[in-house]
Amino acid sequence: MPLWTLHGNGRTVEPGEVVAPGERLNWPATVAIGAQHVVAMFGATFLVPVITGFPVPTTLLFSGIGTLLFLIITRNKLPSYLGSSFAFIAPVTAATASQGMGSALAGIVAVGILLAAVGFIVQFAGLGWIDRLMPPVVAGAIVALIGFNLAPVAWSNFQQQPGTATITLVAVILFSVLFRGFLGRISIFLGVIVGYAAALLFGQVDFTAVDEAAWVGLPEFHIADFASPGTWGVIAMFLPVVLVLIAENVGHVRGVATMTDASVNQHTGRALIADGAATTLAGFFGGSGTTTYGENIGVMAATRVYSTAAYWVAGVVAILLAMSPKVGAIFNSIPAGVLGGVTTALYGLIGIIGIKIWVDNRVDFSRPVNQYTGAVALVIAIAGFTMQWGDFQLGAIVIGAAAALLIYHLGNAVARWRKTGADDGGPIPAVGPLGGDPQDGPR
Repeated sequence: MPLWTLHGNGRTVEPGEVVAPGERLNWPATVAIGAQHVVAMFGATFLVPVITGFPVPTTLLFSGIGTLLFLIITRNKLPSYLGSSFAFIAPVTAATASQGMGSALAGIVAVGILLAAVGFIVQFAGLGWIDRLMPPVVAGAIVALIGFNLAPVAWSNFQQQPGTATITLVAVILFSVLFRGFLGRISIFLGVIVGYAAALLFGQVDFTAVDEAAWVGLPEFHIADFASPGTWGVIAMFLPVVLVLIAENVGHVRGVATMTDASVNQHTGRALIADGAATTLAGFFGGSGTTTYGENIGVMAATRVYSTAAYWVAGVVAILLAMSPKVGAIFNSIPAGVLGGVTTALYGLIGIIGIKIWVDNRVDFSRPVNQYTGAVALVIAIAGFTMQWGDFQLGAIVIGAAAALLIYHLGNAVARWRKTGADDGGPIPAVGPLGGDPQDGPR
């Protein structure tokens, strides 16, 4: 039996119809759509290693491998591209600065293993326990604090080349409001191109490494380091990222199910296992942690093609791109001003996605427990709180996430005991809005 059956005449999609995951168009059309998925993911995926200092080709390689692994684990029934997750930027940046890349990779591996473990639990026990652990006010706070915690990093780059940074930021905003559909979704990528062109005019781009890089070659690999004394403190810093990845993956599955078939929801556990496995593999050898991509959901919504065959093509294309060190050198030549402009928008958008969870789920901020859950977590993140015992250090993200969870659950327990107000009448699913809308923003 073939992996995919041919949809209709193989060339067109009739009005009101979609190409299901188990179907495909003819191979030329499938290859073209697969290449479009690579373009859609590229702008966000390459930014993560550029910002964190990881090798771009290595990230692309494990992005492609992770996508193929995802398709295998989900039995070729769930269309998805796994690109770099922005949720890792804050802990990776902090861990690399304090302990080095090896410890940061160990944190990525730990997140992947934990995410896969959550996936196995979801596969057998369902999603209800996640909704209870992470209701909307908590989920929104954790997503928001990861974005806002990065604000000083954006300013550090911005002030190095303020003119280039301003041009880049203005371009990102203009592209997002001028264009609809696909071009609007890649406004960050287009803004980087404009900023890079401005940097070229200002003489701010160094092409030395580009000239020296080979056209074809293996990516640069780094090994996760679990032996350094400070690694376990680094791992604690990464654990809140798991909650974001759960939200993104579940939102992705629900989005695909809405647009194709409700039965897709039964693959939620496998999706979490697959992303966990891909993240673990990437972390072991020097790649960025992965997540499902809203940009690619947007491509599927626009083309009405949900064929997993297109994602096999996309994964293979990403692997081939990773075999060019010159491609990586070009992206590593992006100057600080361009990064400062784009991350000013990007990190703010991550924070806004968290606030959108509050809005979409109508979180009642007249309740003191909800007020303090969000307020304390965000101040901890923005101010950059840290706690340290010897070599063991907790950063603002883990402290803020722990504060949100403790304030909400202990606060509601006290309120029920004192009869001063129960919780919100039962948890509203915390993960629905995140990832379900291709316009929600970066991953």
